Amino acid sequence: MATQKLYAGSKLRELRGRLALSQKAFAEKLGVSLPYLNQMEHNHRPVSAQVVLRLAQEFGLDVTELSTGDSERLVSDMREALADPVFGPGGAPLADLRLVASNAPGLARAFLNLHRAYRQAHERLASLDEALGREDRAATPSPWEEVRDFFHYCDNYIDAVDRAAERFGREAAGRDMLAVAAEVLAARGIALELAEGPLVRAYDAEARRLIVSTRVPEATRRFQLLHQIALLAQDELLEATLDLARFQSPEARGIAKIGLANYFAGAAQMPYGAFLAAAQDVRHDLERLADRFGASIEQVAHRLSTLQRPGAKGIPFFFVRVDQAGTITKRHSATRLQFARFGGACPLWNVHRAFETPGRFLRQLAETPDGVRYLSLARDVTKAGGSFTAPVRRFAIGLGCEITHAGKLVYADDLDLSRRFEPIGISCRICERPDCHQRSVPPLERRLAVDPDRRGVLPYRIVP
Repeated sequence: MATQKLYAGSKLRELRGRLALSQKAFAEKLGVSLPYLNQMEHNHRPVSAQVVLRLAQEFGLDVTELSTGDSERLVSDMREALADPVFGPGGAPLADLRLVASNAPGLARAFLNLHRAYRQAHERLASLDEALGREDRAATPSPWEEVRDFFHYCDNYIDAVDRAAERFGREAAGRDMLAVAAEVLAARGIALELAEGPLVRAYDAEARRLIVSTRVPEATRRFQLLHQIALLAQDELLEATLDLARFQSPEARGIAKIGLANYFAGAAQMPYGAFLAAAQDVRHDLERLADRFGASIEQVAHRLSTLQRPGAKGIPFFFVRVDQAGTITKRHSATRLQFARFGGACPLWNVHRAFETPGRFLRQLAETPDGVRYLSLARDVTKAGGSFTAPVRRFAIGLGCEITHAGKLVYADDLDLSRRFEPIGISCRICERPDCHQRSVPPLERRLAVDPDRRGVLPYRIVP
């Protein structure tokens, strides 16, 4: 198999801009000619191994940043958007999409925003109760989607918030986090009350009182306390981060603030350096990590997907949470696997089977249509309401990595990695597998042949 050439023009230009170097000075430091650098910056030539080495030596660059990040996500998102029937058959060649993602990422995001606005306007017009009185918002992206995209394109790692949380967690090391949180609140004149109630957490600013429900598990109480501390003690940092994000609506900004406070809570409970070392020590055993850091399985899995600090990265994981209808409620991927932006995940993926085997980890060796192989874990997550009459929420979480990292996970110890990998996709409408027995709709980029006298797994044949 031929080695894939590395084109990273936009990354080189971005690095040179951060360093405030001219092309000539940058070329000298990399040991290449000015014309050669110019060709690399415009993706007319791939980045050579010599240049990669010089980037690491001269500037301490984490070279994995050259081949990961926005580019693959943008290609995947554009490919899915172009599968929309509004663009007609055929779509755009993959090579063209990669060229746009590498050379004009801003244009790619603008295109995705435009398509998202179109979809939302179309959906509103299709439903009268959604359309009435809301025409003035047709071009405004969904606040929820806007926030999800913010974290998505930040690689789910917010450096300033993560480091502030790590400092907090380091100072609290060895002590019970519930007691530490109570002390921080008391120092601000806020009384902490643990009591039964309809809300998980309720803060009364006028009465200077924070109530946290005793109905929820201890890990959830600890997380909610840290969330409130983030809002109170780290408000300036959170607001500055939100200013940089430039959300288009106050609703999106409000949702993002909750997301940032959640991020702080998870990072304080599982400080970056200590958590990364522990994860490597126990070979990413989620149950042992949950016990060591007093967190839930879901919190640990989500935290593993955020270990993307430049110069100290963990394993690139994907993380997803789905409900019983198959709808994705949380998603992030630091791998080449990209989730569908709209609708559910591939039905062949083991995350859907987790509901059938509660309390157990399911393992799957999976291969996507691009030939990349993954080790995927899945487990159900039950969130009880704390009383007989309270509703119980059920989800399934998925966590996985490319098979090259499988040896670092305890879950791969007795697996035969030479056996056949199960084929999975992203979503049916952009998956090109011709013989999938679970296909719900035809792929939008392919022609169909329908023969009423012949019937296979599907009632049609996908034309190559």
